[in-house]
Amino acid sequence: MLQISLAAARVNAEMTQEQVAEKMNVDRSTVRRWEKGDKIPGYDESKKLSQLYNMPLDYIFFGKRSRF
Repeated sequence: MLQISLAAARVNAEMTQEQVAEKMNVDRSTVRRWEKGDKIPGYDESKKLSQLYNMPLDYIFFGKRSRF
């Protein structure tokens, strides 16, 4: 399960699910499933989300920066 709320990250980035879907080239229902935890974004999708939301990739996977 994701350690952070993707919905909160999206809202913090002042974007709608539709806007994220367009930028990610996915359907809005995919964004909704990521946010609900019904589906987990893959590595490439997570990288795009980290750039889109301006947050380190570690926050998406671990909820904090990794020490490794």
